[in-house]
Amino acid sequence: MNGFIKFVGEYFVLISLVVVGLYWLRAKTSKKISIAYQIIVGGILAEILSIVASHLYYDTRPFVTHHLVPIIPHAADNGFPSDHALLTAFLGFTMLLYSKRVGIFLLIIALLVSWARVAAHIHNPRDIVGSFVIAAVSVVIVRAAAKFWGSGTRPKHSSWR
Repeated sequence: MNGFIKFVGEYFVLISLVVVGLYWLRAKTSKKISIAYQIIVGGILAEILSIVASHLYYDTRPFVTHHLVPIIPHAADNGFPSDHALLTAFLGFTMLLYSKRVGIFLLIIALLVSWARVAAHIHNPRDIVGSFVIAAVSVVIVRAAAKFWGSGTRPKHSSWR
């Protein structure tokens, strides 16, 4: 079981990246621009919010507080927020704007990655929740800004395709 936890916690993030990349490659040019805008600007915002959050709140990693050996080797630094959960959740929430199926699939991947990182004793559930909140807030802010400024990059109503 430890091997499975380690594999999911370290490598399932790649599934999210590949799925987003493939979706982007198959999209029409106007949608490619919109996706790129949402990912670049939203990603920068998510990273800034993550850095601010990590300075406002320190969460000792579970393997440190419980004197455990983590399944995934990691430094004994601040666990809040989880970078892996932030990235996978951000990609999932972003893709929900374009395809509900793809977005839901990526959010399931995000939950699996998050579960594995908690099971590996390198994150507490609050690190994961914080990451999901930061990811969702970033996506919503960038989408609202694009809509407000009418940049033409805002996503159109998604379908279940």
